[in-house]
Amino acid sequence: MLEKLTVLHMGWIAAAVFAAYVVRGMSGFGAGLVAAPLLALVLPVHVVVPMSGLLVFVLFVFLTMRDRAHVIWRELKLLAPSTIAGVVAGLLLFRSLDNQLLLVMLGGFLVLYAGYMLAVHAFGLPQFRLSERWAIPLGFTGALFDTLFGGGGGTLVVIYMHARGLGRMEFRATVAMLWFIEMIARIGGYAITGFYTREVLILVVALLPVMWAGTWLGEQLGNRVSQQAFSRILAVLLMLGGISLLFKSG
Repeated sequence: MLEKLTVLHMGWIAAAVFAAYVVRGMSGFGAGLVAAPLLALVLPVHVVVPMSGLLVFVLFVFLTMRDRAHVIWRELKLLAPSTIAGVVAGLLLFRSLDNQLLLVMLGGFLVLYAGYMLAVHAFGLPQFRLSERWAIPLGFTGALFDTLFGGGGGTLVVIYMHARGLGRMEFRATVAMLWFIEMIARIGGYAITGFYTREVLILVVALLPVMWAGTWLGEQLGNRVSQQAFSRILAVLLMLGGISLLFKSG
């Protein structure tokens, strides 16, 4: 695989990862969701998703160590079992689906989700609260989407956490710890099923400095861009990424 990648391809891969982690640094989530459609234009989806997962895992090792004192353990205990179940279901589907079908599914998912984000900003949604019983379906579905597409499902967990009324630090710490647990399960599953080849691991190591640089820049920019403006920009980028994948799969 690596020998088929040109300098232009490698530049695109580095730029995609950098942009994804700028987004992640600004918002606290979304790296896989941004990186996956960009990387899938030059790499197979069965390479993109495990590679993105391992990069995110390295970042979350640092985040969970830094913020563990702020974790809301009751919320974590509610979400963790259904999250792991979602990973297992996602792995079973990921193994059985071919690259072309995954492209269509990822592209369609991105277009629908981006359309939802734009509709939220166009029409507005009332504030609402969710009870603890939503932890099981949202944790399962979020992990299923994350495992299939390398991201996107975490947004369901973000919605759940916001609707539970957690403070900012507690929210960030609890979500990071949950996704750390999810990443352990996902990476273990990808490894057992043979997706971490030598070439994939070489790409991960080469992209680690790019990931850290993007994360640092995103955190610096995060205080300068309003959340509303950022969400609109992200929605447009995701819409374009989804459309491009649908065209590629056609």
